[in-house]
Amino acid sequence: MSEDQILLGIALTVALAAFSQILAGRLRVPALILLLPAGFTAGALTDVIHPDNLLGGEFSALVSLSVAVILYDAGVGLDLRHFRGRIRAIVVRLLVVGILVTFLAVGAVSPALFGMSAASAAMTAVILVVSGPTVVGPLLEYVRPTDRLRHILVWEGTLIDPIGGILGALVFHAVSSSQADLGRGYQLGQFAISMACGLAGGAVGVALLWLTLRVMRLGETLGTIAQLAVVITVSAGCDIVRDDTGLIAAIVTGLAVANIPGFDMPARRPFFETLVQLIIGLLFVSISSTVTPASLKPVLLPSLALVAFLVLVVRPLVAVLSTRKSGLTRGERGFIGWMAPRGIVAASTASAFSADLADQGLAGASKILPVTFLVIVGTVLLYALTAAPVAHRLGAARPSRTRPLLVGGDRWVVAMGSALRSAGVDVLMWAGDEDERERIKDAGIELAQGELLATATNPRARLEGVTAVFLLTDDDDFNALASVMVQGNVEGHVYRVGPPHGSHGVIAPYTGGDLLFGTRLVRHVLAERYRQGARYLVRPAAGPVPQDFETLFVVRADGRLDPVTDARAAAPAEGDILVLFGPIPLTRSAPGPG
Repeated sequence: MSEDQILLGIALTVALAAFSQILAGRLRVPALILLLPAGFTAGALTDVIHPDNLLGGEFSALVSLSVAVILYDAGVGLDLRHFRGRIRAIVVRLLVVGILVTFLAVGAVSPALFGMSAASAAMTAVILVVSGPTVVGPLLEYVRPTDRLRHILVWEGTLIDPIGGILGALVFHAVSSSQADLGRGYQLGQFAISMACGLAGGAVGVALLWLTLRVMRLGETLGTIAQLAVVITVSAGCDIVRDDTGLIAAIVTGLAVANIPGFDMPARRPFFETLVQLIIGLLFVSISSTVTPASLKPVLLPSLALVAFLVLVVRPLVAVLSTRKSGLTRGERGFIGWMAPRGIVAASTASAFSADLADQGLAGASKILPVTFLVIVGTVLLYALTAAPVAHRLGAARPSRTRPLLVGGDRWVVAMGSALRSAGVDVLMWAGDEDERERIKDAGIELAQGELLATATNPRARLEGVTAVFLLTDDDDFNALASVMVQGNVEGHVYRVGPPHGSHGVIAPYTGGDLLFGTRLVRHVLAERYRQGARYLVRPAAGPVPQDFETLFVVRADGRLDPVTDARAAAPAEGDILVLFGPIPLTRSAPGPG
């Protein structure tokens, strides 16, 4: 290819990766649904984005390192506090049973469906045992299952990727060698050696990151560079020693960084997170561009049959066997049986191994990549379209009702929490001062645990059970800073009360989340009006708002809470409830304490 064609290919790949993810975000669908068709279409229309033409034989090495970066990021998002007791037992069973059942089932039906040899069927089967955080995570964001379900599925999807990658490498070497025997202890020994190599690499990665992040205390920019360099270096070193062991090293490093006390992780990681999203897009576009329409035609209908077999038979069987006597509800067990999409590790493994096996003349090896492509598209599309309604039907989804966290303990804030409770909102409050905490308890409002706000501001943690945060303390800089830190760790929005007009705070006038109640009802105005006798009024939305009362919140009929902000006014509808604030306590349906 000429230099101009290479430049065009790189630009087109990046553009497709970026715009597919932007469009997916607008449409609120998993990006994979658009990335794979975009790459496939571009690959069918032109050969300039074909990775072999752009990168040659180096493509598989870049894929391996890219997947290691993705898995490191996934590991950083895992909290070992959620991997204990029943959840750990369920995840381990899902991994063991899922790998065995899926491998045996796919390996048994693939020769009949695709006319493959047993060796090619084994390779296809081991590729399809994986799932992955790159597809499970986005799907769960749309579904919003219970916290217990989300922990189980995220842990399963994250841990099965590196295990599946190593198993794929072992099976590849086994089917490539005429002397190999998949059924002997030799292969188990090889797997153990690979795991040990990956764990050793992870230990090296942890040591290097401890040096850079803890001892040297690098800032956000240099800390991000250090993380990227360590993950790539350690993963590459492990892969040189043993194929695909870099994936284990990457996820172990991420887990350690996230869970060992003392790591000075950058407060926010926007560049790293953006890089991971771009890598995911580039990989999917590049790999799908290698799949030709001619290769899909003979395997299309058999692949659809395989998707149906995986979704309707294999995964439900795995869920039944893995969750017996687990303490999960029937709905939770059912949803686990309806969530096993395939993702980037399946695509990268198929891309790395299928061409080599085809070159060796292995019967059916040329079908491995198109079959994997169709299974990825089929499972992701099916689960994306059905997961949310299935979860709601099974009772496995969290209710749409808003559960706000009110941060602050002044009298007017506690009175606001009482008013929201009387409107049917499940309110949680947190305050740092002991007197304020006692005030919250006296009002009968649930008090969050002492470490909750520290958890919320941890860049690797997630504030569970909370769908909105309202920062209402008397420290405007704290409200502004906390709104930046908490954003991204909560399912919904983060709001803060506005600082006084002409505030000279360090942070408050310049940054932070959405301002509550507009620019007139700022913090000191609300506090002063409450001190002078203003109170909250809870009433149905029907009819006009009483004179001199202002609308603060609209509680929707389905339990969602819409606050008035400086950017928008919450328009009430029939059946809604209003939370008002005014100078005369006409109705003391939700009086404030004191």
